[in-house]
Parts: sequence; structure tokens; C-alpha cells
Amino acid sequence: MRSKLRLEGYRRGIIALAKAESLPTVLFLASTHYYENMTMRLMTTKTVLNTKERQRSREWYERAQQSLIEGVNSPSRGAAVYSPGPVVLERGHGSRVWDLDGNEYVDFMMSFGALIQGHAHPKIVDVVSQTVAKGSHFAAATPAEAEAAERFTRLVPTAEAVRFTNTGTEATMLALRLARAHTGRTKFLKFEGHYHGWYDPYCLNGHSHPAEELGPRENPNRFPDSEGIPASVFDDVVVAPWNDLEALENILRKCGRELAAIITEPIMANMGCILPRDGYLQKVCDLAHHYDALFILDEVVTGFRYAPGGCQEYFGLKPDLSTFGKALGAGFPVGAVAGPRTILERMRWGNNMVLHYGTFNGHRLTMSVIAANLDLLGANEAAVYKQIYEIGNSAIAGLRQIFHKRKIAAIVQGFGPMFQIYFTNRDAIHDYRDYCQYANTEKYSRFIHALLERGIYMTPSNGLHWIISTAHTMHDVEILLAAADEAGADIA
Repeated sequence: MRSKLRLEGYRRGIIALAKAESLPTVLFLASTHYYENMTMRLMTTKTVLNTKERQRSREWYERAQQSLIEGVNSPSRGAAVYSPGPVVLERGHGSRVWDLDGNEYVDFMMSFGALIQGHAHPKIVDVVSQTVAKGSHFAAATPAEAEAAERFTRLVPTAEAVRFTNTGTEATMLALRLARAHTGRTKFLKFEGHYHGWYDPYCLNGHSHPAEELGPRENPNRFPDSEGIPASVFDDVVVAPWNDLEALENILRKCGRELAAIITEPIMANMGCILPRDGYLQKVCDLAHHYDALFILDEVVTGFRYAPGGCQEYFGLKPDLSTFGKALGAGFPVGAVAGPRTILERMRWGNNMVLHYGTFNGHRLTMSVIAANLDLLGANEAAVYKQIYEIGNSAIAGLRQIFHKRKIAAIVQGFGPMFQIYFTNRDAIHDYRDYCQYANTEKYSRFIHALLERGIYMTPSNGLHWIISTAHTMHDVEILLAAADEAGADIA
């Protein structure tokens, strides 16, 4: 099934990113001719929505600030990103969302990637309705958790077993605890610009900073992402630049034998969509094992998005531990840690166990949704991924043509299910330092705000990414390209 998918879906669907030689060779497999022709057809229809009037959103945001800090429950949703304030959404269906003023948008943010099936998928709605009617949660053993786990382990290549958590942050917390217990070491290595949740040790060098402040590649300056974290927490954290094997090898020569783990995203999703260089991820895995450290693949963003088995299936990787979230729950809060039983069995109750409690772990409603979601993704030999790739690649090709036509210095980086736009003169953004130095994030924000007035819902944060769900259609791409063409005129 997986080889068939690559031949029929991925292989035909991937567009090479700017023909940069340092990107994975798999990205060169598909011809752009198919997508260029499709894009020309899509761009012949001008369908632009007008969503400028958002008075009720403004009023509700003012009200929310009286009881909520910044009027929201995460800063990525408020005035730190949206100016002068957020679009306040009321409902969603399929690929569309509606705000309080009744404005309709095509949603390309999809809850930061959590909504792999789009909004209110009828199968998910039916499962939720039936499950809630019999009791949403018992904090007890249920068939639902085993049914979800069985489907999970069938799809994820390295999952001999899985433990469900409530969020991606909880999953990466547990993965690090398991790695430390398994190796008897406390230090771990993370990469600049990667986000693994808001657990204290991970909150280092996760936000962008002026390029001149970053320090040398083999000894980066350290920037805590939050106040309230004791400096001593970071004594066990080693920071390295991503996509730079030479720097990583030099850092590991000094401290590799002290590391419990190296943790990485397979595709850097915290600075948009930054792809690994050809063979890089496998080499990181090999280096971790050379120093008897675990290789942790953080698939909270990429899991079930690029393939039924995530990026580890797509790139042919065998991580010691992998973490999941977002798309796994199809809009419901969940995380997961997967790997071999030799490591996960350390959570079995007894002396010297790895403690992992949680009243809401294996939440019955969420487990029922996961089972239904994974059934949908795996149906008909996972044929839906072909659709996701074709729609995503058509959007990418069309956006590139618009920027070229309007002589806007911009690249669209990524392929298929996830991509990002960077306003830059560079051919590609390869890492955190490129992003900090060359990505014009202010111009990106202006572009997205122009799209928000034309019926396209997306976050103005350049550090996030565009998401394609199973609910998106070519008509949605048509609407996007028409809106992007007008918005491009505003910023050209």
C-alpha cells in the first residue's frame, strides 16, 4: 500500500522547491508541468470574497479582554498576531469558517493543522454524537482506547505500542522522560527554532531574534522563550543549528556521550515550513545512535499529514521514539508517544517506573474520534492523500506564478499537505538563521491581513504554515489564487 501511494500520489504530486540542490532528492520527482497547466485554468476565474466588515468581531474581542488576558487563551490568536484584533469565528463546515458578522472564509489554517478532515466532517460528527450519548469519559479502561491504539500501531511503522496523552506538549514531555530513564543520562539536544511544546527544558531558542544576536553556529547564544523558568533547567539542554551536519558533528564530539536524546521535527514547522536537506534526518538518527542516545522524532505537526505513517514513513526513518498530536485527533485535544516496547514498557507500574498519570488520558470521546479519523485516512489504500497532495501542489504552483507575474520577491516553500510563503530574495530558507535574517515577516503579515479581507482565513504569523485538509477542493484553490492576486497588488 505504501509503495503504491508513493508512486501514484506522492511521486506525481510533489513540486520541487526552487530547484535548490540541497533539498531532498525526493522533491525533484514530480514535473511541474501538470500543476502549471492546472493553475492556469484555476486562475481564469476571479472569485474574490469581501470580508472587510468585522464590527462584531471587534466588539466581542473588546468584551473578551475584560475576562481573558489578551482576550484569548493563546497569544497566537490575539493582537500579538492579528491587527487590530482577531477575526472571531462562530462556526465551520468543510473547508469554510464563518465569523460573527457572517463573513465566509476558506480556512487554510485548520486549527494549526489539527483539522485533517476539515470542519464538522459528517463521520466525526456522527461518532461524537453517538459517543457522548453514552458517556464522554470514565477515567477507566474502555474498548475505545484499545481500538484507537490498534489503528495507530497499524499505520505508524515504528509503533510497537503507543501511550496517549492530552496534548503534543505532554507527549514530548513524556518522550524526554522515557529517554532519560532508558539511557540513564539527563542532557538532550534540541535544534534552533524548533518547537516541542511549552515544557520548561524545551523553551529555548524557539522564537526568532535579530541575526546579529544569534552567536556562532557551533555555540549559539541561548534565548529562553519564557520568564519563570529557572536558569538551571537549561544546564541539561544542548542547542545546535538545524540542517547543518558539520556543526552538529562538531557539537556532538564535545558532548555526545552525555546525551539522552536528540529531538527534531522532520520538517521544521515552527519557522514556517523548512525542509530537511537530502539525507539529513537519517544522518541525525545515525549520529544519535553512534553516541548511544535516542533519536526522538517530533511528529506533532507532521504526523498523519504527509503519509498514513507520518514523515517517518515518508522519509523512511526509524526513530526510537516519536510524538504525535494535532491531525491525530481531528480537532480534539490529544497527544501520543510511540515506539518499541523495550522503551515504552518502562511506564509499567513497579519499581523504577517512568511515571505518567492523567485523568483525561485515553479520553473515551477522543479515542472514538481517533479511530474514526484513522479509518477515514486509511480507506481505499489511503487514497485521500493523493487528493491532498494535488490540491496543495496546485495552490503552491499558483502562488508562485502570481508572485512571478507581479514581480514580488517571494518563495513558496513546502509541498502537498503543508507549505509557507516567505518574502525574500533567497531561493530557499534552510534553517532558523535564514529565517531570522532573510524572511520579511512584516510583509508577510500585511499580505495575510489583505487576504483576511478577501475571504481567506490564515494566521499572519510567518512562523506557522498553510494546511491542506481532506475537505479542501480545487475551487478553494481558485478562490485563494484570485484573492492572492489582488492582495499581491496591495503589497507589490
